[in-house]
Amino acid sequence: MMLVEIIMGKQTGDEALAMALDFVRAIRKTPIVVNDSRGFYTSRVVGTYIREGHLMLMEGVPAAMIENLGRIAGMPVGPLSLNDEVAVDLAWKILKATEIDLGSDAIDPRQKALLQAMVEKHGRLGRKNGKGFYDYPEKGQKTLWPGLADLQQTTLDPDIIDVEELKQRMLVIQALETARCFEEGVLTDVREADVGSILGFGFAPFTGGTLSYIDFMGVKTFVSLCEALEKKCGARFAPNALLRDLAAKGETFYGRFASGAEKAAA
Repeated sequence: MMLVEIIMGKQTGDEALAMALDFVRAIRKTPIVVNDSRGFYTSRVVGTYIREGHLMLMEGVPAAMIENLGRIAGMPVGPLSLNDEVAVDLAWKILKATEIDLGSDAIDPRQKALLQAMVEKHGRLGRKNGKGFYDYPEKGQKTLWPGLADLQQTTLDPDIIDVEELKQRMLVIQALETARCFEEGVLTDVREADVGSILGFGFAPFTGGTLSYIDFMGVKTFVSLCEALEKKCGARFAPNALLRDLAAKGETFYGRFASGAEKAAA
C-alpha cells in the first residue's frame, strides 16, 4: 500500500499533524489528510465499489462478468475479488454495525442477504480462510466459487446485459461518494481526493482520480448520468447538492476549489 490516510480528530493540533506527515514520509509512503468520518475516505468509497459488485450479483449478473468488467473499467481487480482480499466477514461486520448505528435504511437488504449467506451459512470469509467469492486451492490459481450461482434468485442472459452501464455503475458510484465526502468536509483538497483514490484503492488511473473523472466528463454530464442511474438503480446514485450546484454554474471541482497556484499550472 503506497498511501497512508491521516485522520484529523476534533482536537488534533498542527504539531501532531506535522509529526504524522514526517513519519509517513520517513517510511516512504504518500500521505493524504482527511477529517474524521464513518469509514474515513478510502474505505468509505471503495466500499461502494464492493457493494455495487454484490448488488450486480444479486441482480443475476454472472460473477465472471462482474469481475471482468471491473477490470475493463480500469480497476485493478473486480469487486468480488477485492472483497475476498479485505475479508468477507469484515464486510458483514461493517454492514451489521451500520444497520445498528444508522438504521435499516442505511443498508441494502440484498447485500445483507448475500453477506449473511456467505459468512454465516457457508463460512466463506475470504482469502484468509481459503474460501470466499473465490476458492483458493493450495496449488494453482483461484477460481470463482461455483456456489455463487445458487445464491442468485435470478440469472440474467449475458447477451442482453448492458455492459457499458455496469462499467459506469462501478466508476460513477465511487466518484459520487467522493463528491459527497468533499461536500461533507471529510476531504478538503481536490488533489488529495484524486491521489488517495488512485493510490488507496486503485481507482481507474487513466481518469486522473475520482474528482478528475467528474471534471473531465463535465459535471453537468456526470450529474445527468447519476440521475439516469438513480432512476434505474435507486437512490444511491442521487447526485448531491454540491454536484448540482457545480453543474448549474458550469464549474468543475478543480476550477472552484484548486488554489491559485494550481490554476496557473493548469
